[in-house]
Amino acid sequence: MFVVEALVYLKSGVLDAPGQVVAESLHALGYDDVRGVRLGKAVRVEVDAADEATARERVREMGDRLLANPVVETFEIERVRAAVEA
Repeated sequence: MFVVEALVYLKSGVLDAPGQVVAESLHALGYDDVRGVRLGKAVRVEVDAADEATARERVREMGDRLLANPVVETFEIERVRAAVEA
């Protein structure tokens, strides 16, 4: 079994209102060096697969079909690792 971790963000050019609110709040707290904030979501999928490449490809397919909206979101696999059985 493999654990695949991915990130989903709104595409650049798509208004990220929650990200703007966080950026403004950080400025209000004195973090004037913040130039932008994009909020997204982390997705962690545990998948049975023969190897890492197959696990990655299966989750890529899931991202394209369900986990992200390809019209307005990007889907990037950040990490694939073998799961440690307890």
